[in-house]
Amino acid sequence: MAPGPSADGLRSTCFRRGVRVTLLDAWGPGNSRASSGGETRVIRGTYGPNQPYTAMTARALTLWAECEDRWKKRFLHRNGVLWMAAAGDDQFENGSMPLLRQAGIPYQELPVEEIHRRWPQINLEGVRWGIYEPESGFLTARASCQAVVEGFLTEGGEFRQAAVQDEDLESGKFSSLALTDGSRMQADAYVFACGPWLGKLFPETIGDRIRATKQDIFFFGTPPGDTSFNETELPVWADHRDHFIYGIPANRGHGFKIADDTRGAIFDPTSGERTVSPEGVRAMREYIAFRFPRMKDAPLIETRVCQYENTPDNHFIVDRHPRSQNIWIVGGGSGHGFKHGPALGELVASCILDGKQAPAEFLLARFGQATH
Repeated sequence: MAPGPSADGLRSTCFRRGVRVTLLDAWGPGNSRASSGGETRVIRGTYGPNQPYTAMTARALTLWAECEDRWKKRFLHRNGVLWMAAAGDDQFENGSMPLLRQAGIPYQELPVEEIHRRWPQINLEGVRWGIYEPESGFLTARASCQAVVEGFLTEGGEFRQAAVQDEDLESGKFSSLALTDGSRMQADAYVFACGPWLGKLFPETIGDRIRATKQDIFFFGTPPGDTSFNETELPVWADHRDHFIYGIPANRGHGFKIADDTRGAIFDPTSGERTVSPEGVRAMREYIAFRFPRMKDAPLIETRVCQYENTPDNHFIVDRHPRSQNIWIVGGGSGHGFKHGPALGELVASCILDGKQAPAEFLLARFGQATH
């Protein structure tokens, strides 16, 4: 099994069902080059209309809670998620509510006056109403990736820090995997959940159907003695005013996280320099001064560069290789895949062990190629 957002859930699910599982990861769990690395990730059920992710979130929230109980660690911080719907363009939010109801994810439809009453530290100019998910929030990403591997090893799984050599995986004729440590590994089934590296390993089947983009993340320092920008007094938030900008309030000693969800420049996840752009810093300073006026002169105390690895239609890939029945390809998830990781891993395990087929949105056939 190669690393990626669904590997967290898959490795434990398969192991508990009596399957021997070996996890391979080039740089180790929660590393800074992984799509599931970083300190925190938002988990929410609001995804707009006509999509499978709200239902997956409901299942993932249940499974994250089970992981916390099993390992006696906290990953899920349920400080709520607030979606600020822009005046004149709220189709995304309106289309989300029926699916939230169907999935059983609690939410409140809030007029702008109520949002202001609850969170007066937000400037609500341009906001008409909002969706508040009180039981959603954020996950500690790096820590949970590391905890999953620790739990996996405790239960008897095997972890090896190694990468798969570039070889002809497309032919369907290989009998074992060549690894960078000089060894070879043989298995009944291989799951490649390699995020932005999938296109390199599978240039014909995937190629540029998964593209990695550079995404700058900023952490600003909150005013001294002011707790109103901490997780205890402010929810995770998302703003559709111009760009889709989102943030996570200060938590666990980290600053106020803010990022623009707009896809960045094409990025090499292996060798790319992870420094944020000056333009990005200026844009985030302007935004934070507008939406959170008391943070206008906040110092920039941390930055991160991660990557998205998206497909053209922004859906996951969960499917067999078209020429190899024992190769499974899982990707297109970015941090988005991480938050769904337990549910996505459960789905992949069911596909491999029970013959279940993934949703049509996730199959390779949607790209116009035969899959089996």
